[in-house]
Order: sequence, then structure tokens, then C-alpha cells
Amino acid sequence: MKFIETRGNDGKKPVSVTFSQAILSPMSSFGGIYSPASLPALDDAFFKAHINSGYKTLAKDILQAFEVDIEPAVIDAALSLYDAFDDASNPVPVEKVYDDLYVSELYHGPTRAFKDMALQPFGKVLSAVAQARGEKYLILAATSGDTGPAALETFKNRENVQVACLYPDGGTSDVQRLQMVTEDAANLKVIGIHGDFDDAQSALKSLLVSETFGAALKAHDISLSAANSVNFGRIIFQIVYHVYSYLELVRKGVIQLGEQVYLNVPSGNFGNALGGYYAWKMGLPVKQIHIASNNNNVLTQLIKTGRYDISDKRVIPTTSPAMDILKSSNVERVLFDLYGAERTKELMLKLDAEKCYELTTAELSKLQTLFAADFCSDEEGLGYIKQAFEQADYLMCPHTATCFKAYDTCREDKSIKTIAYSTAEWTKFSPVIAKALTGETCEQDIDALEMIANKAKIKIPAQIAALFDKEIAQKTVIDKQDIEKEIMSFLNA
Repeated sequence: MKFIETRGNDGKKPVSVTFSQAILSPMSSFGGIYSPASLPALDDAFFKAHINSGYKTLAKDILQAFEVDIEPAVIDAALSLYDAFDDASNPVPVEKVYDDLYVSELYHGPTRAFKDMALQPFGKVLSAVAQARGEKYLILAATSGDTGPAALETFKNRENVQVACLYPDGGTSDVQRLQMVTEDAANLKVIGIHGDFDDAQSALKSLLVSETFGAALKAHDISLSAANSVNFGRIIFQIVYHVYSYLELVRKGVIQLGEQVYLNVPSGNFGNALGGYYAWKMGLPVKQIHIASNNNNVLTQLIKTGRYDISDKRVIPTTSPAMDILKSSNVERVLFDLYGAERTKELMLKLDAEKCYELTTAELSKLQTLFAADFCSDEEGLGYIKQAFEQADYLMCPHTATCFKAYDTCREDKSIKTIAYSTAEWTKFSPVIAKALTGETCEQDIDALEMIANKAKIKIPAQIAALFDKEIAQKTVIDKQDIEKEIMSFLNA
């Protein structure tokens, strides 16, 4: 399968590339990214054949449907990493909360967040491709809290790969920060920046297309790639769990094969929602995708009004910090799929220049057929966390809580079941959850973890508890204008 450019071709880059080329060099002409030239169709026979398939079997067959140019042995090795999740036979449990609301738990991997679902196999694939080509790569990652730990975990000590991970200092939970700054592998560099996630992501995109930075890397015989969801190598693995979660409801007897569901996705950079959108287009029976945001509700504004306007906005710190994002990179792939490269280029360049764009009435109507959206305030989120715990004995993170607001407000047909996606374990945002459950404020994560564990009569996972005793290995915190200099110092060390 070929991958093409979301903003069209500039005459310098190839018109289309293979999967391996797209993951090694994820940025395309005019600052765009790569999307599939077409999507494979998953027909009724495919779903029937996989009703009783394990996760790895399903994932392998979906990758084969995309005809990726990756050796089967590499794919097998990458997918085998799911064996280290909490339950190798079921790495993505789907749990009932209410009669018509089921939560797909995507956080049972090593860093306790949904980014492991894509980054664990992606790290193995990218490293293997680099080794096969005899090339060395610098992998850039910008994180609002979950991508960073997952990227560092998957790439640490891998050959032919070095990683520079950018995070907003003070913009993550204590656990997320500790997961990053305690990593001590020689091929990893963690850089805190004075700013927010959008600053980190903008810096990453600028470096990916910078000719001077590229030349400096070339002098070291190093090529450049990214671990953020601008890289389709992330997205392809995110398609899988939407299909798996649907089949889990069929296996549980909750729905019949072919019955439509709502997908309800907490959204920041839109990669998780994009995976669901692609699964739907490939044949998954979906009625509509519901986008859940926090107070940084640009996605709600876009889907309800057709206007994407961040001209007068700054990132608002919330209790769901992984969603504290104003420029959602993967919206571009939806625009491209719906409206084509020329229109996407026009809209995205306008966003870069004026921090605003607006869809036509016809374009908005097309978008609203596919998506509905709402946002959840911090206070509402606390209420949903408490309600789910008291009514269903269900413990969830504040990002997952935003889905419950969309569940309440976005469903037009209440007879259709909803699959909501839980993106992080409760341990990563324990002060918020402790406040929701008890009304008490905990200044330290460890105090909140212990409070929740006692109230819910559960144990703090060992890998989380151990973080508080680990030595801080990564101490760099800088201004954003110094990022390139800091990365070059890391490579020269």
C-alpha cells in the first residue's frame, strides 16, 4: 500500500511512499503528513473469521490488509510485546460500567497508558527497519504526558535509535514526569521546556522540517523521525483496538455482529479518534464517533460550528492534562480524507498563518454526519469519577471521565451501545481521583495513591510505587528556543 501527502506534492518529495518510508520520514510536502492512498476493506467474512481471534492474530491480519512492507518476522516480534501486558490473552479488557456503556481499557501496558498499544510494537518495527537499512535515527517525541513515557520505554537501548523527548515542565502529573526523568538509558534524552504541549509539538514539527537541523544531523550520519502520532506507524496500530473492542462486545453477547455502536473517544491530538474513524471506513459497524474534550475545547468548536479558532486562546491547564492541546495534528488527516489535499493545504496553512480556519456549510454537514462532540469541565469530571465509582464500582482517570459527558449529551439513539476508551490507569492522575472520591486535596501523588488504594481496597501497581524511590537521571529544563542546541549537545556527547 502507498501513502500520499495530505497537502499535495511540492515536486521535491516522492508523490507516494511505502509504509516503511512514511514511518522513517513522517513529514511531507508543505509541512503536511502522510495518509493511506486508500484503505483496505474489512468485510463480513473478516469479522466472522476473527470473532474468536486473539489480539495479536487480529493485529497481524489488519497489518497484512494494509500490505505493509515489513518482514513478517519483525511484525511477529513487535506484536509479541503485547505478551508482557497485564493479561497476554486479553491486553485490552472491555468492561461494563452501565448497561449501554462499555469501557475499552487501553492502559494495561508497561507505562499504564494507551500510548503503549501503539508505541510498543512501533518502536520494534522502526528500530528493525533502521537496522536493516544500516541507518541511524534520532526520534523526536513531544508529550503532554503519555507519549513520552511510552516512547522512552519502547526505544530504550534499541540499536540505531536515539530519542529526544520534549515535555512541558509542570504540565504533567508527578507519575508521568517520574516515568520520564528516571529513565537512564544512554540513548535517551528527556528535555523539560518552559511552555505548554503546543510549544513542544510546534518545536518538534519545526525541527522535522528544518533544513539546518537536518544538515547538522546529516553531518553525524543521523536521519530524523518522530514518535508522535504525526507518524502513521502509530496510527496503524491504533486502528486495531477499535476492531478488537467491537468484537469483544460480540463475544460477550452484548451486540450482534453487524450491529452499530457509538465510539466515544477522549481527544487531544486526535490520533485515538482517527484510528476509530479509519476502522469505521474499513468496515467496522459504527453509528457515529463522539469526541470528548476538556476545557481546551477546540475540537468541540470545530465539530459544532465548523470553525477552528485558536487566535485568542492559550492552553488551559486542566485535570486531564494529556488533552491540554490546541493544535490537534490528526485532524489534518480527516480533513484530507473528506475534502482532499488542495483544501487541506489551504486550511492548514491558514491555521499556521492566522490561527483560524472555517469550513463551508457543506463541509461542516459532512463532518457532523461522522462526529459529534462535547467538552467536560474539571468539576463535571470529578462528578463522573465519583458517580462511576459509587454506582458501578468503577475507577477511572479524568481523561476517561470526559467520555461520560459525551455519553450523556451526544447520543441521539439511546438504544445503541457505546464503547468509550480509557486512556490511562487511575495511578497516573491520583490526586484528581482522590479529590473526586473523598473531597480531600493531596499535594503529593504518593499520598493520593495510598488514599485511593485504601478506599478502593486495591494495591498500587509495583511499577508505579517503585517510581518514587528511583533516582532522577534526566534533569534538563530549558527555554524552548534552546531545544535544538540541547539536542545537538546530547548527540555530541
